[in-house]
Amino acid sequence: MKRNFLQFVILGLGVAIASTGLSFKNKVDLSEYKLDDQALCYHVPQENEVSEEQVNDRYHLFLGKSYIAFKEALAFNESRGNYTVVNTFGYMGKYQFNPKTLKHIGIDNSNNFLADTRLQEEAFHIFTARNKYILRKEIKRYVGTTVNGVRVTESGILAAAHLSGAGSVKKYLRSGGTYQFADAFGTTIRHYLKKFSGYDTSMIEPQKRINVM
Repeated sequence: MKRNFLQFVILGLGVAIASTGLSFKNKVDLSEYKLDDQALCYHVPQENEVSEEQVNDRYHLFLGKSYIAFKEALAFNESRGNYTVVNTFGYMGKYQFNPKTLKHIGIDNSNNFLADTRLQEEAFHIFTARNKYILRKEIKRYVGTTVNGVRVTESGILAAAHLSGAGSVKKYLRSGGTYQFADAFGTTIRHYLKKFSGYDTSMIEPQKRINVM
């Protein structure tokens, strides 16, 4: 009897709540949440389906013609992007710096240089900024012109300076492309002017004095 009475009380309370419309202080409006039959159709994979699923780990990174694209393209050409490589002529790191060049910008310890990726990136940036200062007149005069069959751009000039030094780039441009230069592997200024043309290197501020902090 007590059990039947308790069920009756609970049933009555439920009917009372439904009929009177019990309101809550923080009522949630669900009118904007609408689901159709299609939305309710989903599939949760079983464990065997997940384990057998083929994973595609390939990806594509598009850098366009940005400054990052410029330095990464140059680094790939120099060392395939390897921070620790030293070539047969003693050029080191991702951007293949000559030890004498490193000393010029304040880096005396080659081992520390090879082990410090941040230092290598900083060295490239300030060295490029220095070259941009040295070649500022050539950039102003020759960008947009054609020298030895290659349209000259700022990024091409800076890449060529990384290869041969700013002085050699000056000679090459002022000679109309007749000045001959090739590194130990036979790479020429003309090749770098063409290969690395058209990148946006405007973010590099010309620096008269350079030194890695």
